[in-house]
Amino acid sequence: MNPLDMFREKFVLYRKVFDESGEKKAWDSLFDGYPERQRKNMGKYIDKHNTLAEAFSDAVAAYKQIGMEMQVVDVSNNGIDAVLEIQHVCPALNFNLHKDFGFEKPCHVICEMDIAATNKAFSDLNMKGSILCSQADGHSVCMFKYERPKK
Repeated sequence: MNPLDMFREKFVLYRKVFDESGEKKAWDSLFDGYPERQRKNMGKYIDKHNTLAEAFSDAVAAYKQIGMEMQVVDVSNNGIDAVLEIQHVCPALNFNLHKDFGFEKPCHVICEMDIAATNKAFSDLNMKGSILCSQADGHSVCMFKYERPKK
């Protein structure tokens, strides 16, 4: 499935449940099963490599196939294995999918949920992700940081 269709499906479901039952239920509905899918999708890279930079670099080609333009920067320091994931293209923002469903930005439904799922999926590794900046807020890129204690 291409990312636009995937994002559109998320917005369709989120909007439907949001309108029927509110924001919390919409979030919970989309989040259900997401950490497990995230563990399966990203785990194959993280489990195969010693560092997050190696794992995320290995995933660049897969992201490119779904229309993402990703750059990885190793920012490991002080006993922390850390990586910046820089996304140069946000398909949801570029195609205004969020506006089609009445949302100001795509970040809550797409990126914030992705980070929350990653944090839950890899809590056993003490891995934490965060959003540092987004194109939806006027930045040139979307930037995410992931870190965990070094092995």
